[in-house]
Order: sequence, then C-alpha cells, then structure tokens
Amino acid sequence: MASPAYQRYPLTQGVNPWLVTVSVMLPTFMEVLDTAIASVALPYIAGSLSASNSEATWVLTSYLVANAVILPASNWFARRFGRKNFLIFCVVVFTVASFFCGAAPSLAVILLARVLQGAGGGALQPLSQSILLESFPVKQRSQAMAAYGLGIVVAPVLGPTLGGWLTDTFSWRYAFYINIPVGLLAVFMISRFVHDPPHIKNAKVGPFDNIGFGLLIVWTGCLQLVLDKGQEDDWFGAAWVRWAVAALIFGFVGWIWRSWANPRGLVDLHILKNRNFRTGCFLIALLGMCIYITIAILPLYYQEILGYTAFAAGLVVGPRGIGSFIGSPMIGYLGSRFDQRKLLSAGFIGFGVCSLIFGTVNLDIGPRTLLIPILLTGFALSFVFVPLATLSTSTLSRDEMGNATGLFNMLRNIGGSIGIAMASTALIRRAAFYQTEIGAHVSASDPAFQQKAHGMAMYLGRHLGAANGRGGTMGLMYGMLQQQAALRSYVDVFRWTALLAFFCAGAVWLFRKPEKYVEPPVGAH
Repeated sequence: MASPAYQRYPLTQGVNPWLVTVSVMLPTFMEVLDTAIASVALPYIAGSLSASNSEATWVLTSYLVANAVILPASNWFARRFGRKNFLIFCVVVFTVASFFCGAAPSLAVILLARVLQGAGGGALQPLSQSILLESFPVKQRSQAMAAYGLGIVVAPVLGPTLGGWLTDTFSWRYAFYINIPVGLLAVFMISRFVHDPPHIKNAKVGPFDNIGFGLLIVWTGCLQLVLDKGQEDDWFGAAWVRWAVAALIFGFVGWIWRSWANPRGLVDLHILKNRNFRTGCFLIALLGMCIYITIAILPLYYQEILGYTAFAAGLVVGPRGIGSFIGSPMIGYLGSRFDQRKLLSAGFIGFGVCSLIFGTVNLDIGPRTLLIPILLTGFALSFVFVPLATLSTSTLSRDEMGNATGLFNMLRNIGGSIGIAMASTALIRRAAFYQTEIGAHVSASDPAFQQKAHGMAMYLGRHLGAANGRGGTMGLMYGMLQQQAALRSYVDVFRWTALLAFFCAGAVWLFRKPEKYVEPPVGAH
C-alpha cells in the first residue's frame, strides 16, 4: 500500500513539491547570477590577467557559446542517464569549474574553465524547469512558475550589485567562488528531494545525434562570434564576418533539416507544430532581447554617462528585484484565476511604459529619480515570465517537457545575445550620428558658445594658466558634446525597447486559451 505522503504528492513520489521547487531553483539562480556577475568584474579580470578589454570579453562569449550548445541537447542526456543524475552532474561540473575560474592564473586557463562552466550551466535551466512543471498539477503550475521565475528575474538584478561589492571589497575571484557553497547546497537538496518520474526512468533513447550536435556547434558558435566582434570590424565590411555568416546560415539550415528529419535525434522540432509552444518560442526570444537590453544598458548608462561606480550603479537598479519579489506571489495567485493572456499582455505593456520613462533620462537625474519605474519594471517582468512559460507548456504532455524547455531556454539566451549586440551597435552608431548633428549646429561665432567658452577658460586659467586654460576649454566642450550625443543614443535604445515590448503585448493574443485546469492524458505521465 502506498504511503500517505505518496498518496498526497503522487507526482513527486511523496516529496512536498515546494521542496522540489527550492531544490531546482538553487542551481538555476546560481547559473543566472553568475552570468550577470561576471560582466561587472570584466575590467578587473583583464587587469589581473594582463589582458586587454577586448580579449577579456571572451570570458563572456566562451561561456555563452558552450551554454547555448548544451541547452537543446539537455533532453537527450537527461533521458539517457536519468534527469536527476544528469542535473547533479551538471551542478558539480558548474561548481568545480567556478573554482578553477576563480583560481585561474592566466587568460587561457579562465577561458577553458568558462567553457567547462558553460557546458555544466547550459542544462541547469531546462532541467530545473521541466522537473518543476512535472511536479505540480496543471492548476498549480502558475504558483510553481512564480517561485521559479523569482530566481530567473531577480538573479540578473542582484548580479551586478553583488559582483560589484565582491570585486571592490575582496577580489574579482570571489565573484566565482561564491558559486561553491550554493552548488554544494543544491547537490544535497537535489539528491534528497528530486526523483525521476516513470517516463524518464523507462525512457528509450536512440543513439546520440553527432551530426545534429556538430551543426548546432557551428551555427551557435558563429552567431556568438559575429554578435560579439562584428561591430569592431564594421560588420559585413570584414571578410571574416561574411564567411562566419555563411557558415552560420549553412549550420542553421542544416541543423533545422536534421532535427526535423530525425525527430529522435538531439532536438525534436516537430514540437513547434503546437501553436502555443510555437508562439511561446517566438515571444521568449523577443523577451530575451527586451530584458537583457535593459539589464545591460541601464547600469551602463549610470556608469558611462553619470560616472557611477559599478557597485553604485548596481544599487540603483537593485529595486527591480524588490518589484519581482512583490509581483511573483501575486502572479502565482492571479494566474489560476484569470486568463493568463491578459496578465501577460499587461506585463509587456507595463514593461514598455517603464522603458518609455527610461527614455526621458537626462544629465540631471539622481539615484532616486528612476526608483519607481525601476521597481515597476521588476513587477512587470514577473507578470511576463510566469504566464509566458505556463501558456507555452500548457498544451504539452509531460514527456514533451524536457525537449520543450531546452529549446525554450536556448531561444531566450539567443534573443538576449542578439538584443545586447543590437543595443551596443545602436549606442555606438547613434552617438556618432548625434555628435555630427549637434556639431553641425554649434558655431564658434555663436554668442552663447563664446560666452560658455569664455567662462570655462577663465575658470581653468586660474588653476592651469591662461595658455592651458584655452586648450582645456576646447577639450571640455568636446567632452560635453560627446556626453550629450551618448545621452541621446541611450534615449533611442530605451524607446526602441519600449516599441518591442508593445509589439509583444499584441503578439500575446496568438496564444490559444488552454482549457482551465485540464490534466494531461494518462498516457502522457
């Protein structure tokens, strides 16, 4: 006879599903946090390892490439070796690699460790998400995804703040060492509370799809290389970019054909026939663009334009995490009572409105000026992530979850990479455009210009001497021109992000409304 605990929680084999939620949220939080933390410490890594800033960016790109490659392959490994065993293995690899990242004596060693870390971290999100979704009945998935989404949304916000504090107080190496205790706790909890369902234990998988995996490596690697280095070499003006794009197209088309023709291979793309999941994949890619643009650009604005330190900028954007803390329990409660398409559309609209407010920034704002919109951004994101994940998987059977979550998370990361690259390019090119435009309207014979220059020359002359004062004046005037041009480029990026969010709010209605509280068929368990 089954135990009372097993009868109460049959989907988790007698374990309280909220313990499973905490167990799988830990590695996800650790992986997402690490992605945000490393970006803050990048200049310090470059200085410590005698590398240029350009070379140090490979610390990020090497991780992202390995991460993106493993994401869609995670389902095959989980079914072949058991999802629990594979999740524990990935957490151990990620934790060990974090130690070697922190202890790295050279750039080559840290790059190798980051590749290993990315390979271990790539599967953490899809595995955690699929375990979580299968641990709750359909009517409680919104609450479960709210708890899970809290880690996803809050981690990128806490990352810059925590990374800045660790780097300033101790060393950039502690930005990686902090993963070790979290990883050890995650291994203990997963071993104790997570169990594989029968369809995973009894799964029969075919041989590993070497061709599909190779094509996946080609197109994701080329995509990341082009996104990260394309702007430096004027995109298609460089021959290597054209060759890389050609390889990207060849690899992508080949991977699509291979995955479609061989559904028992690495990735089964036939799941895209499901309208809700197909719509969800489209929106998660756009959401990745929106959220990562904001996360990357807003702290950069405070640092580059207003002169804040990394830690101070992290503190300013920190209230976004408070908004997520407030919004996640609310969406968990509302998600089972309202049409989630309305909640999702409202979340995108709220995010778009906040982005428009960010587009009103100027040089006079203080640390508290954007407190309310930053807080509301986190609140809105909790209304986006949870309904989006729930709607996308609501019409899938349990044995489709592993394949679906791997593809779903890969598209979010790719969307984020594309969004950051587009925003970075726009900042550079729009700043150059505005610098030319502003300069065309400034004349040395203009009375206002002459008055401003004379006042600055008098001030500098008292401290540097008359001759140096005149030269310093022109330098300061040019610096002000660059600052104004950069400011307007940030305004443009924030407004374009708002338009993208509003577009997503309309695209939400491509979802079919799932039947309320309908459990998957028996054969799907």
